[in-house]
Amino acid sequence: MIVGTVRERKIEEFRVALTPASVGDLVHAGHTVLVETIAGAGSHYADDQYAAAGAQVVSTMEEVYARAELICEVKEPQPSEYALMREGQVVFTYLHLAAEPVAARAIIDAKCIAIGYETVRLASGALPLLAPMSEVAGRLAVEEGARFLERPGPGRGILLGGIPGVPPAHVVVIGSGNVGRNAVRIAVGMGARVTVVSNSIDQLRDLDQQYAGRVETALSSGGVIAALVPTADLLIGAVLVEGERAPVVVTRAMVRTMQPGSVIVDVAVDQGGCVETTHPTNHDDPIYVEEGVVHYAVPNMPGSVPRTASHILSTLTLPYALAIANLGVNEAIRLDPALAHGVNVYRGHVTHEAVARALALPHVPLAEAMAGTG
Repeated sequence: MIVGTVRERKIEEFRVALTPASVGDLVHAGHTVLVETIAGAGSHYADDQYAAAGAQVVSTMEEVYARAELICEVKEPQPSEYALMREGQVVFTYLHLAAEPVAARAIIDAKCIAIGYETVRLASGALPLLAPMSEVAGRLAVEEGARFLERPGPGRGILLGGIPGVPPAHVVVIGSGNVGRNAVRIAVGMGARVTVVSNSIDQLRDLDQQYAGRVETALSSGGVIAALVPTADLLIGAVLVEGERAPVVVTRAMVRTMQPGSVIVDVAVDQGGCVETTHPTNHDDPIYVEEGVVHYAVPNMPGSVPRTASHILSTLTLPYALAIANLGVNEAIRLDPALAHGVNVYRGHVTHEAVARALALPHVPLAEAMAGTG
């Protein structure tokens, strides 16, 4: 199979879907790999490293799309890519289509097969390709929040960990999945006072045990969140509903109760955001002030640490890419329920139920979509 990867077109996205090591594994398995020139530059992978691994380094994105049967990317296709996708081509990337209706329509119209890293799901319910980026984003959320609490800038001028005689900042984390747990880890390590809110009592028990009472825990409800928000110097939104738009759990009225210069980091922004006042920003211009509160809402947070993020992402996606390349996409889907669950759109049909619901589009079960196209 011909596999391709291109330079990411999303603003300030420095990650790359395939590292030279992954390219080498694909080539060793007998596949042709096309890499657009400087695709890996943002992660400090040079063209000659890809060539040494056996890739064909080509000059344009258009050539990669025209020749490749499987496109591996990091973020959802951008407008410059819409017309390049074609029927039957496999696009394997983070899609987050619930928050990207225009990209979703382009994918549907192209009749390609779009598989979202974030919806590949194991029988245990784990999301193996989303988890590593969630871990990175959770850790970055505290680092970025601490930075924007400082001056100069609109932050309150608070040191996250405090000093003797001055209490530390209060970090409130809403959600206890991969993002939330990693945010808690860094916030505790930096010496903050930490409260985590979750609807999972088991996860809260685990956190209580792990940190021996150093982390305050609370079962989630509207009233509980409303009571905690005014006390937060740094509020981290870490809410995920697979495939769907993130539920808004912090309203504008709640944001108004926060101290001026407090900071919100809404990690759920790539799924629409869990804070009502959130709108996407980018690494060039990451913050804005709304209701007196600093908002950081970069959808591709791991893009700021691309070398780390590209290495783990490429390593974990490689077995799935190899399966598609070795077996063909239909057989790979039939043999691996986790990969099948990752299919969002199959030749014009929205096959992931949660994505269809979020986009208000008809849902066609994957088996039906595959049968209908032979």
